[in-house]
Amino acid sequence: MIETIQLQPGVTLRCCADTRFKQGCLSFQLVRPMDGAEAALNALIPAVLLRGTRVHRDLRAITLRLDELYGASVGTLVRRVGDYQTTGLYCSFVEDRFCLPGDRVLAPMADFLRELLLEPLTEKGGFSPAFVESEKKNLISTIESERNDKRAYAMEKLFKTMCRGDSYGISRLGEKEDVAKVDPDGLYAHYRRILQESPVEIFYVGSAPAKEVARLLEPVLAGIDRDFRPLLPQTGFHDGGGSNLTEEMDVAQGKLCMGYVTPVTNRDPEFAAAQVMNTVFGAGMTSKLFMNVREKYSLCYAIGSGYYASKGIVAVSAGIDFDKEAQTRAEIARQLDAMRNGEITQQELNAAKEALLSALRGTHDSPGSIESYYATGALSGMHMNPVQYMDAIRAVTAEQVAAEARRLKLHTTYFLKGATE
Repeated sequence: MIETIQLQPGVTLRCCADTRFKQGCLSFQLVRPMDGAEAALNALIPAVLLRGTRVHRDLRAITLRLDELYGASVGTLVRRVGDYQTTGLYCSFVEDRFCLPGDRVLAPMADFLRELLLEPLTEKGGFSPAFVESEKKNLISTIESERNDKRAYAMEKLFKTMCRGDSYGISRLGEKEDVAKVDPDGLYAHYRRILQESPVEIFYVGSAPAKEVARLLEPVLAGIDRDFRPLLPQTGFHDGGGSNLTEEMDVAQGKLCMGYVTPVTNRDPEFAAAQVMNTVFGAGMTSKLFMNVREKYSLCYAIGSGYYASKGIVAVSAGIDFDKEAQTRAEIARQLDAMRNGEITQQELNAAKEALLSALRGTHDSPGSIESYYATGALSGMHMNPVQYMDAIRAVTAEQVAAEARRLKLHTTYFLKGATE
């Protein structure tokens, strides 16, 4: 059960009472419109905040402080949720009831979160230049490393091409060219501005009463002259025009990506049926794409599909030989047509449902999975809790799956193949 408290305009605390775990968690997210002009800035901020504060001036001091709090941890949190990008921190810590008599962790953890957010180490009106330059190198390295994962690279190119008219094509971490241009003063000014105007989402999982958590967190934004600016609601896919793009690179295996669109998002009544449809189509080893394109016809080394439900996008990714592109495309299309025509066995339907139900059962397996499900669900506009979601999945029929398959429209394809001599 999630209890929601408005700490102040634009600042929402969501609490999940759960006594099963020895660890609790607390996340703090500033919610921004996904914007290429600030994506890199937002991705940098939490890493810089974790480098040092006025009191704990470097990583060693921060680590020692966390050790004092029974080995608590704080990490960066940068997410893309539909039209939004979030930037913030995620804290994990031992529950007070497992501490030695007289010791407490939640209260000092909340205060340390306040210190990290509101008392960063600054120099001459900006973030520490040494911290910023170091974290810029780390972020650029992370962005560049994705190019080495050719599947991730191909999917990113698909989304950038497909979503030219939509903010969903903007990289969650920004572009390395934008990271390189960030300066300490500009980053700090941006941070102060988004602290003032951004919606704030705070999520707590643990055994403390929600009112007690709210009391402890009230000082986190105290002293900030807030000028809260609400964000526009989440939207579906904005079509900037489809493409059929091929790129050559020195790769040993081709990467074929096919992007489909559907009007159904996770905010719609048909969401569960669309999710089951995608699972029957390509998500998992019992799907039509895996069993036929890979196993039966040996057209690919790996294949799968993902449903990006906040936007209504289904993306297929396959690793193939360069000369198998046309055959693979044709067979993927044929499997989708079979679904549209109602060629869905009871075994396929049951396997898809069980895969989804198993994943949903796991949402309450840890504080982190609880936070991820509910915090992102609240931002994306999804209103079903896991129990309601599971009931909706169980009720999906083969006819509904076929109807959702008929809604899928191929929008953009991207093929990464080996460079010619």
